Amino acid sequence: MSGRWVAVLGLVLLASPLCGGSGRYFTEEDMEGIRQRIKSMFYHAYNSYLDNAFPYDELRPLTCDGQDTWGSFSLTLIDALDTLLVLGNNTEFQRVSSLLQDTVDFNMDVNASVFETNIRVVGGLLSAHLLSGRGGVEAEPGWPCAGPLLRMAADAAAKLLPAFQTSSGMPYGTVNLARGVSPSETPVTCTAGVGTFILEFAALSRLTGDPQFETAARHALLALWDTRSEIGLVGNHIDVQSRKWVAQDTGIGAGVDSYLEYLVKGSILLQDQGLLNMFLEYDRAIQNYTRFDDWYLWVQMHKGTVTMPIFQSLEAFWPGLQSLVGDLDGAIRTFQNYYSVWRQFGGLPEFYSITQGYTVDKREGYPLRPELIESAMYLFRATGDHVYLQFGLDAIESIEKIAKTPCGYASVKDLRDHKLDNRMESFFLAETIKYLYLLFDPAHFLHGAGEDWEVGGEDGGCVLGAGGYIFNTEAHPLDPAALHCCSRHARERQELRDILLSQSKPPPATHSQSETPKAAESQSESIALKPGERKAAPLLSCPVQPFSARLAVLGQVFTDNT
Repeated sequence: MSGRWVAVLGLVLLASPLCGGSGRYFTEEDMEGIRQRIKSMFYHAYNSYLDNAFPYDELRPLTCDGQDTWGSFSLTLIDALDTLLVLGNNTEFQRVSSLLQDTVDFNMDVNASVFETNIRVVGGLLSAHLLSGRGGVEAEPGWPCAGPLLRMAADAAAKLLPAFQTSSGMPYGTVNLARGVSPSETPVTCTAGVGTFILEFAALSRLTGDPQFETAARHALLALWDTRSEIGLVGNHIDVQSRKWVAQDTGIGAGVDSYLEYLVKGSILLQDQGLLNMFLEYDRAIQNYTRFDDWYLWVQMHKGTVTMPIFQSLEAFWPGLQSLVGDLDGAIRTFQNYYSVWRQFGGLPEFYSITQGYTVDKREGYPLRPELIESAMYLFRATGDHVYLQFGLDAIESIEKIAKTPCGYASVKDLRDHKLDNRMESFFLAETIKYLYLLFDPAHFLHGAGEDWEVGGEDGGCVLGAGGYIFNTEAHPLDPAALHCCSRHARERQELRDILLSQSKPPPATHSQSETPKAAESQSESIALKPGERKAAPLLSCPVQPFSARLAVLGQVFTDNT
């Protein structure tokens, strides 16, 4: 990087306002009032969708009608289902859970995004399934290892599996739900579209006992890992058949973002040291080549040279991820940069030129994205600093003033003049509202507050919902304890099958006819304990922490060298 570029960047940073505000302290009464305000926002949007757009995927808030966008799934309803429970509306959660079972069919002749269907549909159904006990839904025997919403999630994911049938194991970007991958389908997929499956697919495999989902996700991750450049970076778009990089720009934003996110969250959800090691190695390259004064630029994946000195709104998840891996100082500084952009426009434009301090042409929109709110939630949990609550209030005020319409909330087409677009993406109810509410509810059960835990599993011996929920990239919470519970039962069933099978086989004909009956009988006593043996201790019903990372009470993973 030239000295001239560094100087310009320094001037921009000096001129940029930083967060800090007036240092307001929010009382519990203040936060309760704000939570009620957020609920009102949710129901204004949710009821507008039900009244004007259902069963279409999304609401069009300017014309008060609906449209299908990602596959004709009634997507907003699936995406908003667990938000209903987060807000405490168990009655509507129960009604919608039943409604979706009766109305949604994944056997459709529809081309669907593999990535979006996974994070929104599979993730939303999995989360609702895991939270259904809290929602007052009558549980099937063996829940959370069985249930109608789990079967729906598995059905949806099974429709995506043909996309993974490539020479590399990395998936196509689009699949026809009824007919599989079209012969004319492009093999070019973005990095996030390859590496954003391990949370949902591993959860499915461990809940159902069907390994094919986790196997597909891991093969894709490992294939992508093997394509990184000499300096340790991956590009933006890859040919999943030839494994050649088509777009070689890289950063932490669009096209790459959730791949990095899932390495960290997957390591926590699955207690997988290997995934964490992969992220930490990527992070070293990211810090070496893309970070400049706590901004993250776009660079060429092989050379590390700057290609785009811009900030993308999708990058705003990064401070939250930094806090999860223990880089709290870096997270705070990066958040300050991003908050300064928010304060400049009342939202985050899709692209922002760091050198010019302004929006990028044709990228001035703000579709009510959640990423900076998500980071604020993690940072408030980690620090207790009320500046993040102030940001949350700023976000509420801005969205209400700029985006509210008589029929929901509209995406902002241009932050310079606040013109609106006729679309309300499903993530507004799934993520933006949910993260706002959780930011102002530090005692919520999703934060691990309280001890209102549940029991589940085939023998009722699993402790569930004891905190440590992991949010997928669409803000759908997954419970690590449920995965462990069902995996334990699956192992025990397999061990029992193996034992019974071994007993059903005839003994090997190696002994002589003169063997005593007692000796022959001893060959069938493998179930019993031998003299002096002790029975192994039962497996824990909650996830253990076998590697050198700890999920702390405040929501951070601290490695040994932190």
